Amino acid sequence: MIDEMYIRGVEVNYYFVCKTKLWLFSHNVSLEKESDLVKLGKLVHKEFYRKDRKDVRIGPIAIDVVRKGNELEIQEVKKAKSMEKADLFQMLYYLFYLSNLGIPARGRITYPKSREVVNVELDEKRLRDLEEILREIDGLKRGKMPKPVRKKHCRKCAYFEFCFAG
Repeated sequence: MIDEMYIRGVEVNYYFVCKTKLWLFSHNVSLEKESDLVKLGKLVHKEFYRKDRKDVRIGPIAIDVVRKGNELEIQEVKKAKSMEKADLFQMLYYLFYLSNLGIPARGRITYPKSREVVNVELDEKRLRDLEEILREIDGLKRGKMPKPVRKKHCRKCAYFEFCFAG
């Protein structure tokens, strides 16, 4: 049985970015705090949406922005659309997680730098895709560390030296 309720949102994002990064992060090898790009992302996050409730943690998920209204709106703030699919499935996972807790919500991914907003809904097809991805993440986390695969974004990754030094 997959314990998808204990998968962290960032792990869903890393599934699309890099399987090695996902595995390392899930085994408590966390190098993000040293990354200038992560620091830049935190600054973007801090500067935008000052009036909203931010950094809301519910179990293994950490939602960037939460707005209450007739319906709960959750937002992820991203600095660029370069990892759009990873961003989408991270948001879908948040909607799935909240739905399993009986909390209906709608999702938005915001890219302040390009002033773009992507509205996200968890429909049946996306739910099936997400459930398959969660099974794969569970299997990856339980298995051996995947060999690093060099991609164009590797040089900017906080894990680059760890993966490719030597």
